Amino acid sequence: MRREPLLTLPAALRGSGAGESGVDGRPAARFLMGVDGGATKTLAAVLDLQERCVYLGHGASSNPDAVGAQTATDSLMKATDEAISRAGIDRDRLHAPVLAVAGTDTDAVATHVRALRPSSWVVVNDVVGAWATATGARPGVGAISGTGSNVFGVGPEGRSWRAGGWGHVLGDEGSGYWLAVQSIKAALSDRERSGPETALSAAATDFFDVPTVEALATLVYSKPLSKGEIAAFAIETARVAHAGDEVARGLYERAATELGKQVAAVISQTGLVSSFPVGLIGSAFKAGSLFVEPLAASIHELAPEASVAVVEMAPVGGCLLLSARLAGCEHALDQAQLKPMLDAVLAREGVFRE
Repeated sequence: MRREPLLTLPAALRGSGAGESGVDGRPAARFLMGVDGGATKTLAAVLDLQERCVYLGHGASSNPDAVGAQTATDSLMKATDEAISRAGIDRDRLHAPVLAVAGTDTDAVATHVRALRPSSWVVVNDVVGAWATATGARPGVGAISGTGSNVFGVGPEGRSWRAGGWGHVLGDEGSGYWLAVQSIKAALSDRERSGPETALSAAATDFFDVPTVEALATLVYSKPLSKGEIAAFAIETARVAHAGDEVARGLYERAATELGKQVAAVISQTGLVSSFPVGLIGSAFKAGSLFVEPLAASIHELAPEASVAVVEMAPVGGCLLLSARLAGCEHALDQAQLKPMLDAVLAREGVFRE
C-alpha cells in the first residue's frame, strides 16, 4: 500500500534554480529572510546578500501546540519585525521569506501569517528548515532532537517523507522531553523499588528543587510543569550518563533506537540510497557520543554509506538557504559562505545554537 507523505516540500522549494543575476553579476534579490520558530524561542535572520551581513530578531515560543496559533504568530511577527528593523529596510524589500515553525499544525499559523503579510511569505514545518540546514537543501535527511523530535528527508527524485513530529503527548520519542520524562520515571521506579537504583533520583530532586522524588511527581501534575521545564532536565540526564550511571546510559540507547526507527522510515520512503547526509540538529545531541554513536549505528544498519553527523550550522541557516532558492538566487549562497556569517552574529549576540 502506497501512502501519501505526511508532509510535502512546496514545489517552489524543490528546484535547483540557477536564478537571475542583477548588475555586475550580483543577485537580483538582495534581502533574504529565514525564521526558525521553536518551542522555546523564535529566531529571525535577514541576510543582505550584497553586504554579506546578517541581522537577527528574537521572539518567544512560536509552537502553536505550546502557545496557540495566535500567540505563535505574534512571536513570529515580533522576531521578523525586529530583524527587518535592524537591517534598516522596509518590509517590501524582502525577497521570499521562509518561516519554519515547530508544531503539529503549522497550517493554522500559516493562515494567520497570510492575513498579516504578503503571499510571498512561506510557512513550513520546522523540520523542513532542519532538513535544509542538514543537507544544504539537497537529497538527504534532517533529524531534530531538541525539546521535541521530528525527522524529514527528500530523495533523489524529489519524494519527501516525514516521520515523528506528533508532539509530546503522542510522540517526541528520542527528544529532550522524552529523555527527561523517562528519567523521572526511572527515578520513581527507583523510589518504589520496581526498578534499579539510579543517580537520576538525586539529580531530579536537586534540579527541580523538591525534597523527594514523590514530591516531584506531585509537582508535575499539580503545577503543572511545562514541556520546556521538563525537557530542560535532559541536561542532567546527560551529565549522569557521562558519569557512568547505567540507567541513564540505557535511556540514550533507547532514545537512539526510537529516533533511528523514524530515520529508517524516511530513508526507505524517499528512495535514498548509497551515500547521503543525515544531519542531526537539536540540543539533545549535546550529549555527544552517548546519543550520536548508537543512533549512527542504528542508521548504518539500513544505510551503511550514509554520512551521519551533528549539524554545525544554526537551523535558521537552512531557512535562509530555502529563501535563496525561493528567490531564484540559490547560486549566490551556500553553506560554506553562510555558516561563518551566522556564527559571527550569533556569537556577538550571545545566541546559542540548538
